[in-house]
Amino acid sequence: MTDSETFLETVETENQTPLSRLGSSKSLYAATEGNIDTEPVLRATADAEYAAWQTFAGWADDEVHDDVREAFETIATAEESHYEAVLDELGIDADDFEPEETPALHDYLRDLEGTVERLGGFVGRTLASDRSKSQTVGFFVGNADPQTASLFREFGDDLDDQLERALAELEDACESDEDWERAEDAASGAIEAAYGEYVEVLEGMGANPKPVC
Repeated sequence: MTDSETFLETVETENQTPLSRLGSSKSLYAATEGNIDTEPVLRATADAEYAAWQTFAGWADDEVHDDVREAFETIATAEESHYEAVLDELGIDADDFEPEETPALHDYLRDLEGTVERLGGFVGRTLASDRSKSQTVGFFVGNADPQTASLFREFGDDLDDQLERALAELEDACESDEDWERAEDAASGAIEAAYGEYVEVLEGMGANPKPVC
């Protein structure tokens, strides 16, 4: 039987290539469909935070394990706060912002059923999101906007806390090697969903998604 540390190492190793590419400079290019400027970057981030809020709030609504439900509720509240903070940066009221189509990653996550699968999927999502967040921080640092860069660093810190909590919950939820395997499959599936959309968008714009920049 494995443990959460081994699980995390395995997921990262097995998905090294897609994770490295999701953390490349092309991630913002894909997220903004080639329009890398302050407003498109913020709007893409708002879309992602809104989708995360809705996904994890939905999980909390039907989670049967009290500790895991509380974890999902806490995470959903944090994502809602992130969404509102990004709208503040945009100077847009929530009633006036219309999120874009749900990202493929969250379509995938919302199809997961079962505590183990959802916790595993959450780990995969968090690893993918952490890579892209680093590029967003770098963008605002490069734009001499330390205040917004600091905001996104705080988002990254929240992701670290969320990952730690999810791994602790997974340690409790997994009672067999088969459980860990299901969690690993879900984590890899989440990363593959994010990476698949990244590749599709870049190829649609005539860009090569493979080189790491």
